[in-house]
Amino acid sequence: MGSETLENKQARIIWVDGEGHLILPPGVSSRYGIKPNSVINISENSSGIQLLCPGGIAKLYIEPTNQCNLKCRTCLRNTWDEAEGFMTEATFTRIMDGVKRLSYPPKVFFGGLGEPLMHPNIIEMITWAKSLGSNVELITNGTLLGPGMALKLLKSGLDMLWVSLDGATPEGYADVRLGARLPQVIKNVAHFHHLLGVEAMEGFTRVPRYYTGIGIEFVAMKRNIAELPAVLRLAWRLGAQHVIITNALPYTEEMSHEELYSNMHSEDGYPGLGLLRGHENDKDYDELYRAVRNMDISWPRANQGETSFQCQFVARGAGAIGWDGRFSPCLPLLHSHKSFVNEHERLAKRWSRGNINESSLEETWNSPEHLSFRERVQSAAFSPCMSCGGCEMIYENEQDCFGNPFPTCGECLWAYGLIQCP
Repeated sequence: MGSETLENKQARIIWVDGEGHLILPPGVSSRYGIKPNSVINISENSSGIQLLCPGGIAKLYIEPTNQCNLKCRTCLRNTWDEAEGFMTEATFTRIMDGVKRLSYPPKVFFGGLGEPLMHPNIIEMITWAKSLGSNVELITNGTLLGPGMALKLLKSGLDMLWVSLDGATPEGYADVRLGARLPQVIKNVAHFHHLLGVEAMEGFTRVPRYYTGIGIEFVAMKRNIAELPAVLRLAWRLGAQHVIITNALPYTEEMSHEELYSNMHSEDGYPGLGLLRGHENDKDYDELYRAVRNMDISWPRANQGETSFQCQFVARGAGAIGWDGRFSPCLPLLHSHKSFVNEHERLAKRWSRGNINESSLEETWNSPEHLSFRERVQSAAFSPCMSCGGCEMIYENEQDCFGNPFPTCGECLWAYGLIQCP
């Protein structure tokens, strides 16, 4: 298992004083735009409570490229019709100049529609973001994570490497990740974990050579859900500290038959322990038990009938920047896409509020249209399309029956917690 710095551990602790008041770690208030006398909403779920970010840029999703070296069943690239390209040095410079001007550096996540490791300057991008004080994460399909790239990523100061892993057998994995070979991906991630290593011993303390964490993302579908226990065991062996389990958004009618909005929570209230039932006689049961109990596993919310609207992007103070500099409030609005939800086809048109190449990051974030949209999302003002019988407005995100203008989010699976992103 990887290690983390004391500073990172303290950043996740909220203190309670003698009068019962919550005290946030230093820097957190400025990072999330929390000012004196602010009103902060909370959300409750099976894992506890979540503070909803009132404003300010706390996380930036940056798409280095929308090109990819694979053709996965779960990807909207199977149905889209958009230009492809790589983020230019000039565009990334504009982003970093904007980050530099913020009172506190936001988290930076390299991901989006394409494979970030395909970008020829990805290491320089990570290094630059780290030099500004940002916590930096990246998601990859793992196929390009060779020994040379792995070492460069570690030396760049990357804080978290996420790997998409949708199966634990070569056949199951290749059935989803067309063009990829599971043994090679496992070898790449195992080598990355090995390079983390241990540089020295200080007394009884093991000092790691690098502090990069490893996370696994699993897209759950009917065709691969049976492999989830094996995926968790594999994640544990590869040194992963975090696992995100998400449903798939069907971009094609074929994939609509793979929808799996089932309740993965056990009856005893502990997420995931229900997964252990029926595996007690497996030779790897002990390993599965340790994986479920000791890894940080993020499960999708319960089935549709038990969900409530809460945008994970707005709650985190996030924004997304495409490879061409377009700024959107979330990843789902970064690209136009069709999906098949609730037995009908729906077109979600992209929505960008300016372009980083034309206006600064701060100006783009504080544009009246963007702030107004965030306010609507935070108040959950959209029509409840997920539980409604449907009307003619349900087929696009242009407007809804509550009178909300474009873009509307009443049928966004991310907002209902059925789909998750790191």
